[in-house]
Amino acid sequence: MYQRVGKAAYKADLSNTIALTKHLENPERSFKTVHVAGTNGKGSTSHILASVLQEAGYKVGLYTSPHLKDFRERIKANGEMIPKRTVTAFVKKHKPFFEANELSFFEMTVGLAFDYFRKSEVDVAVIEVGLGGRLDSTNIIRPEVSIITNIGLDHTRFLGNTLAEIAEEKAGIIKKEVPVVIGETVSETKSIFQKTANDRKAPIIFAEDEKTSNFTSDLKGNYQKHNIRTAEVAIRTLQKKGWAVGIQHIAKGLQSVVKNTGLLGRWQILNASPKVICDTAHNVEGLSLIMRQLRKEKKNRLHVVLGVVEDKDLDTILPLFPSRATYYFCKPDVARGLDVKILKEKAGQFGLIGELHLSVSEAYRNALVAAEKEDVIYIGGSTFVVAEVL
Repeated sequence: MYQRVGKAAYKADLSNTIALTKHLENPERSFKTVHVAGTNGKGSTSHILASVLQEAGYKVGLYTSPHLKDFRERIKANGEMIPKRTVTAFVKKHKPFFEANELSFFEMTVGLAFDYFRKSEVDVAVIEVGLGGRLDSTNIIRPEVSIITNIGLDHTRFLGNTLAEIAEEKAGIIKKEVPVVIGETVSETKSIFQKTANDRKAPIIFAEDEKTSNFTSDLKGNYQKHNIRTAEVAIRTLQKKGWAVGIQHIAKGLQSVVKNTGLLGRWQILNASPKVICDTAHNVEGLSLIMRQLRKEKKNRLHVVLGVVEDKDLDTILPLFPSRATYYFCKPDVARGLDVKILKEKAGQFGLIGELHLSVSEAYRNALVAAEKEDVIYIGGSTFVVAEVL
């Protein structure tokens, strides 16, 4: 629940997850896995991999977080969300164990996912890390391949204040003799990944050093090119281990990510005229790429529906937003949502001018009323803002 509540709800320890999976008779041992960590792109990369593996004929489990509209988005088999009755039956059956061991929301959900994937008899499950890596509840699996997309300064209260410290935490998913694919590096992180891989005798592949095909995708954010490259290199690693995935499966899987997996909120077009775009990018690295693409959009005027959570460093993210836009400030409806008055005042210091609104939906409605056909509306700043609009 740290995503909604904050640090008080975060448990950095694997003992509960180990106890839970033992209680469930270790469901995670009954299927193959791919483990995906990183600051940005791990959700998109996970969905791309799931789509490609589905096209290759495998039954694929997909575990991601957070969800946008429905809790069950977190747990899918071949793109279908876990049934409601499966969720409620699992909770009812194991509630005494949850309470006795004071399990967190995330720990329970990981247990539910693994249990469901076993019952669904998936061939492989793509497992996205929740936070960090080393102490994340998902880090009890021994995958076919580990993936770390990139490192940025996010969740610093939990993971460290430097890229090197955060890289150490993410590198915690590297397992002994299990290949690891690194999507993007900087000088501070590359040596850490190399050392950890060497210590664990894990073959390491840096995707940015690999030649890749010019595949296109139904995911239209320009930033997806990094995730596509990382996923392709990971698939190649699986091919070397005997996985039957052809180039035709990669091509078709990349064109069918949304259809195959139901991915939401990544440069998602909600309306054509005026064009409405939403994206869940919420840190410096992610927003930098989004703003670059937004500047290239053909438009008369730009309208921005903006809300953030209270632990965001506004001094680093607000300068990324264009001053030539009309802003509709709002507070996402979660405990961590930043007071809209504070956001409006701080934004004004960076030349971002607009009005405050009582809710995300009100802000979006007013933007739609004000926008003309040739305008663009962008919705973002927080996963929760996007979730409320969707």
